[in-house]
Amino acid sequence: MYSVKVKGNFSSAHNLRGYKGKCEQLHGHNWEVELVVSKLELDKIGMVMDFKLMRNKLNILLEELDHKYLNNISYFKKVNPTSENIAKYIFEKLKLEITDIKSVTVWESANSSATYYAE
Repeated sequence: MYSVKVKGNFSSAHNLRGYKGKCEQLHGHNWEVELVVSKLELDKIGMVMDFKLMRNKLNILLEELDHKYLNNISYFKKVNPTSENIAKYIFEKLKLEITDIKSVTVWESANSSATYYAE
């Protein structure tokens, strides 16, 4: 099995509904996002997927989230915008374009991340 990874980032604000503590209040993060694509076999030139293409697809999606209040995005009006749910949101949107997506990890700080992955 081969895997390749690219990173992107975005800045946004959110608040967690039903959470008792600081995160219940409006606050922001400079999110880091890691996208992993995996395949059993390499393509004819020896790649899983072109890094440039991966970064481009990731960055187009992250532009939709950048400098936004996540709670106002239709998906997050029903789903709490936790790091876990943000990772799943990004994964599900990207899997429409990247068939071999393995996982998405969202870092809300240097010490805290959540990963959503395909089984």
